[in-house]
Amino acid sequence: MKSLSERTADELYRRIVILHEYAQGGQLPNENELSQSLGVSRATLREAVRYLIVQGVLNVVRGKGTFVSAELPTHQGFDLAALENKRVRLSELYEIRLIFEPQCTALACARATDAELAAITEQSRKIERLLRSNGNWPDADQQFHEMIATASHNEFIMRLFPIINSAVHEAMLISDNKQQLKNMVAPDNRAIMGFLSIRDAEGAKNAMTIHIRHIINALNL
Repeated sequence: MKSLSERTADELYRRIVILHEYAQGGQLPNENELSQSLGVSRATLREAVRYLIVQGVLNVVRGKGTFVSAELPTHQGFDLAALENKRVRLSELYEIRLIFEPQCTALACARATDAELAAITEQSRKIERLLRSNGNWPDADQQFHEMIATASHNEFIMRLFPIINSAVHEAMLISDNKQQLKNMVAPDNRAIMGFLSIRDAEGAKNAMTIHIRHIINALNL
C-alpha cells in the first residue's frame, strides 16, 4: 500500500502531467496554498515534491521556489521504482567516492599551497556558520570537497570530481535522514581539517573514508 506522500505525489503528478493545471516551466503555488489544495500537511507535500524532483517533473530554484520542468516526461504514471533505481545509482557513485576521495585528500595534504589550506579551513568554518543558522550548508559543503580536489593538483581528478560530487546533490534530494547528515558534517569536517592542516596524509585519508561511510550509512545505500 502506498504511503500518503506517495499518493500525494501521484495526485500532483496527475495535475501537472495529465491535467496541465500548472504550465511547463511555471512556478507552483506556495507551500501553504498547495498543501491545502491537496489536503495534506506541508511535510507530506515536501516529501511528494521530493519524489517528483527525482522523476524530473519538478525543479527547485533556490531562493525562488518550485517550478514545473520545461520538458515533462512522457506520461506513464508516477513510479516509485524510479526512486529505487536512483538509490542504486547513488550507491554505485558513493562506492566510487569511497575509492576516489580519500586518496584525493591524501594528495591534497602533500600538494596544497598554504593559501589553499587556509581557504579550505575558512570554508569549513563557513559550513559550521551555515549549519547554526540553518542556511544552505549542502552547497557550501559540496564546495569544501571541490576545494580539496582542486588542492590535489591533479588535472584528471579535477575533471572527474564534478561527476562524483553530483552524488551529493542527488543524495540530499532522496534522503530521509537530512538531520542525521546535518549532524555529522561539522565533526567529520573538523576531523578532515585537523589532518589536512598538519599535512598528515594517512590521517586525512582515513578521516575522509570515515566521513563517506557515515554518509553511506545515513542514506541506507
